[in-house]
Amino acid sequence: MRFIGNLIWLFFGGFISSILWMIAGLALCLTIIGIPFGLQALKIAALTLTPFDREVEIGSFGTAGALANLLWILFFGWELMIFHVVSALLLTITIVGIPFAKQHIKLARLSLIPFGAEIYYD
Repeated sequence: MRFIGNLIWLFFGGFISSILWMIAGLALCLTIIGIPFGLQALKIAALTLTPFDREVEIGSFGTAGALANLLWILFFGWELMIFHVVSALLLTITIVGIPFAKQHIKLARLSLIPFGAEIYYD
């Protein structure tokens, strides 16, 4: 089921989402200051290709993580969050799209707080 879900996911926004995360990651890696942010974005880009066999838990991130998350939200996070929320809303129109909408909501949460988040395999 996970394999089929991940395969169908690529057509319901997973591929486009992964490309957006990769573009954000590569753009951030162009500067020395942006490298930690870019690496987080590239990790999330890999997650967006197969979200059905992974779980995300927002953990503790400390002071440095809070500052990094704040900078992330201001510069890149809100755009990616809006993409995921709009995609989720469009997918909830049909019953078949609801599991894929849940994955977009999981990624929308992660797009606001990538530092301190733990990604687990089911």
